[in-house]
Amino acid sequence: MNRLIATALIGLAAFTGASAQEEILGAGATFPYPLYSKMFNEYYKQKTVKVNYQSIGSGGGVKQIMSETVDFGATDAFIDDKQLAEAKHPLIHIPMVLGSVTITYNMPGVNGLRLTPAVIAEIFMGKITRWNDPKLLALNTGVQLQDKKIVVVHRSDGSGTTSIFTDYLAKVSPEWKTAVGAGKSVNWPTGLGAKGNEGVSGLIKQMPGAIGYCELAYTRQNKMPVSAVQNKAGAFILPELASTTAAAEDKIPADTRINLTDPDAKNGYPISGFTWIVVYKDQNYGGRTKAKAQTLAKLLWWMTHDAQAFAEPLDYAKLPKDALVAAEAQLKSLNFGGEKLLP
Repeated sequence: MNRLIATALIGLAAFTGASAQEEILGAGATFPYPLYSKMFNEYYKQKTVKVNYQSIGSGGGVKQIMSETVDFGATDAFIDDKQLAEAKHPLIHIPMVLGSVTITYNMPGVNGLRLTPAVIAEIFMGKITRWNDPKLLALNTGVQLQDKKIVVVHRSDGSGTTSIFTDYLAKVSPEWKTAVGAGKSVNWPTGLGAKGNEGVSGLIKQMPGAIGYCELAYTRQNKMPVSAVQNKAGAFILPELASTTAAAEDKIPADTRINLTDPDAKNGYPISGFTWIVVYKDQNYGGRTKAKAQTLAKLLWWMTHDAQAFAEPLDYAKLPKDALVAAEAQLKSLNFGGEKLLP
């Protein structure tokens, strides 16, 4: 009997060890969280590989991959040259999908709000403070905008969504660029902070008169209105899959690090961006096994190929051809001590 118990325990330990080896740890952006949840659930069904992903914001994802506490970090703001140089080993960026940062609001009875870059900057700087401001009325003839206070809602955590939004504002407003700047975290001139896209959308829904920025999937899921934003070509564009894809018409650099805000594209939505997964190019670090490195590489290849089918139903734009080619090149550079992990 004791021998049978011992044999069973050895088998259980071996099974547990294999499962632990297959588990992939990731953390970061809330922007793609609805999509990643779907992808990782489907991958587990197909390959029995568990992915434990913590939606903590892009800043947290970058911090954790830099400290080597996760297998991958997720971010909507690419890591700059200075921070890349501080990493213990070379990092690479793999674009996953495109998304739109919407400007959403809570004004009962108001749909189809139109906003120009200048007006958006003035709202988020606290210079336009009421919904019936003459500048808003001039843009929205026939819309019943009440004499009600505007409450700005923004992210309180380090956020790639914030990076995309503030990068846009810095491009379209010289005053914003000088006074506030761009980044995952900024010193907001006005408003209330909330954590994650979940927190921002939740707070706006609870507060009549509120306006804020949020990823498209969250506004769609919560049935929240979105604003049409005037782009560089002068057209008022709604955040939709086609207009998000149109924003990525520019050539994608080999390292895939590119901002897509305020594009020249005639039909492009001006507050769009990639979301990336960031990993170490050489996976032979921190006592990792080659088997786990191969598991991660195969997961990422699947996410950029077969799993793109899950993007559009969840309001993300799948990778355009040029971006996919660049992603494939990055993935094929993954290695374990110099030995390639993918064919």
